[in-house]
Amino acid sequence: MSIDFVAVGDVAPDREVPATIFEFVRHRIGRADLGFCQLEVNLTTRGVRLPQARHTMRGDPAIADALVGTGLEVVSFAGNHCMDWGPEGLFDTIDNLTRAGAIQIGTGKDIAAARQPAYVTRNGVTVGFVSVNSILPMNYWAEENRAGCAPLRAHTIYEQIEHDQPGTPARVHTYSFRDDLDALLATIRQVRDNADVVILSHHAGIHFVPAVIPHYQREVAHAAIDAGADLVLGHHAHILKGIEIYKGKTIAYSLANFAIDLRMDEAHAKSKGFREIQKLNPDWVPDLSSRYNFPPGAEMSVMLEAKLGRDGVSDVRFVPIMIGRDADPKIVAPEHSDFERIRAYLQDVSDRAGLGSTISAEGEVLRVSPGE
Repeated sequence: MSIDFVAVGDVAPDREVPATIFEFVRHRIGRADLGFCQLEVNLTTRGVRLPQARHTMRGDPAIADALVGTGLEVVSFAGNHCMDWGPEGLFDTIDNLTRAGAIQIGTGKDIAAARQPAYVTRNGVTVGFVSVNSILPMNYWAEENRAGCAPLRAHTIYEQIEHDQPGTPARVHTYSFRDDLDALLATIRQVRDNADVVILSHHAGIHFVPAVIPHYQREVAHAAIDAGADLVLGHHAHILKGIEIYKGKTIAYSLANFAIDLRMDEAHAKSKGFREIQKLNPDWVPDLSSRYNFPPGAEMSVMLEAKLGRDGVSDVRFVPIMIGRDADPKIVAPEHSDFERIRAYLQDVSDRAGLGSTISAEGEVLRVSPGE
C-alpha cells in the first residue's frame, strides 16, 4: 500500500479564473493521490494591509477551489504573507481553504493552533505534515494570545573577517532560535509516533540569490530528519535551490515558484522597495508586459513526486517545469533543451552549496543521489 504524492512550491494566481493557471499541469498533478503547495496570498476581500507588508495583494477566494480541484489539497500558509491583511485576512484564508476541502497547515488563532500538525490517511498509509516559517515580518508569528504562523525564527551574526580593516566584508552566520527549534522537533517526534510518513514544510532561505543556502536552513533540515522527518520541502526563495540527500532522506531547499501571477507597473519598477530587492539579483530587468515578473532563473521550477508508504518515502523524482511570460507552469519534455538546462542548473546550485548531490536524467524525470 502506498500514496502517490506530489509537491510544488509557491502559488498565488491573480487572474479572473484562477484555475486556468494549472491548465498545462493539472493532468500530471491529478495522477497523484495527494498534493501539497505553499500559498503566498491571502484569500480574502477584507482586512487592512499591515504597514510591514511589502508586495502583497488580496487573492480571490476561488483560489482555494482551484487548488483542491487541481489536487493540491494540503496547503501550507506559514509564510511571510500570512498576516499581510491582518487577522481578518488570515482567518478568511483558513475559512476559504477549509470550505473548499483543503487541509491548511502552519497558521492559526494562536501558537498552539499554528503548530498543530495535520494527518492524512490514504490507501492505508498515514502522512503527518508539519509547517514552520522563518521569513517573519514583525508580529507575523503566532503567540499564546495572537494569531499568526508557526515560527522558526533565526538569528544573524556578522563576523568581520579583517578586524583591523574597517569597512571590509563580513562573514554571515545564521542559526535557529532554540525555543522554536525545540518546539518543532518535539512536534516531529509526536507525529513520528502517529504517522507512517512525516513531511516538514519550511518557508525559509534567501530570496532571488542563486545557490546560497543559509546555515540555519540546513541546520533545521538536518535536525528535523534526525528527529524523524522523512522529507523536507523548502520554499520562499522564488528560484530553485540545491537538493540534498541526508541520511537517505531528500531535502529540497527551494521548490521555487510554481503558479504565480505577478504583473509590475512602472511605478513599482521605479520604487525604492523594488530597487532594494533588485540588488539581490542585478540581472533582474522588469518586463511590464509580462504576467510573470521575477529575476532570471525563476522561469525554471520542478514538481517533486514520490511514493509514501508504511516504510517511509521512496521513488523521489523531480519533473522539470518552465514558466513563461504567461505565468503558466508547463512540463518540459526530456527531448527539449530546457530539460537539460534545468538539470544542469540544479547540479550547479547543489555543487555551489556544497550539498554533494548528483542530479541525473532518467526518462521524463530527474533523480537525485548522494555523492560518494
